[in-house]
Amino acid sequence: MNGILIEYALGTQPVNRDVGLAVEEAATLAKAKVAKRPTRDEFELEELGNQLVEAYHERSEVLLTVWGKEEQVQGVIVKLDSRTRLVHVEHTEEEFLAKVPFLDIMRVESPRY
Repeated sequence: MNGILIEYALGTQPVNRDVGLAVEEAATLAKAKVAKRPTRDEFELEELGNQLVEAYHERSEVLLTVWGKEEQVQGVIVKLDSRTRLVHVEHTEEEFLAKVPFLDIMRVESPRY
């Protein structure tokens, strides 16, 4: 019995096809559920960073489109944390702080009233 376990562990014992297929299907489904963040080049990221820094210095209200979130984040940028790479946005009316990962920010806009 131990010899079979050792052969299986070393890969010399054939694997049950049904188990192998089930594992492959589970891995495929797990990958399919997680959508990948769109890739952007360094120029797009630099432009996005410049917009965030400008809004931070001017204390102007921004509307951020965030990857993976249905609703946009609106408020004033109160901190750009380079260590954690989070953008801290304070919502003016509801007085809550949203911490948004820089790489998840897809677009920076000025809110239209």
